[in-house]
Amino acid sequence: MPRVFISVGSNIERAKNIASALAALKRHFGALTVSSIYESEAVGFQGDPFYNLVVACNSNLQVLDIADILLKIEEQHGRTQECKKFSSRTLDLDLILYGDLILKEGKLKLPRDDILHYAFVLEPLAEIAPDLRHPVSGWRYADLWRRFDKSALRQRRITPWPIS
Repeated sequence: MPRVFISVGSNIERAKNIASALAALKRHFGALTVSSIYESEAVGFQGDPFYNLVVACNSNLQVLDIADILLKIEEQHGRTQECKKFSSRTLDLDLILYGDLILKEGKLKLPRDDILHYAFVLEPLAEIAPDLRHPVSGWRYADLWRRFDKSALRQRRITPWPIS
């Protein structure tokens, strides 16, 4: 059964939408491993800060079925297909890893490039899966985070966890 990792983010009613998304993910996938929440500035546009985290679960579902479920959960939270990549959003759910699958099918690419490019994806991933290896580079996520350029880092771990 593959280990699935999902990046979760929101900057509109973020605590409410993240809590609701976690409940929906648990209903669909069962037990979740949940990272800390990180507050980060909007990237690529002017907007309110985001809450970001990564969740992991095991699933027997096919990769495209998981992607469809994530899209439906986003839509239930007010996300539309017209939502631009760099814009405010009620909820953003991205499948970032499906076991060690390497895939490019339409818009779905695994592992997701965001892992290597954005601290708000890599840091929470390294927190919950430090010894797991990136399927392409072979690097451990803890090592990728250690090597990540943090000179312009604009995020912080939120403690205590703001969502019950």
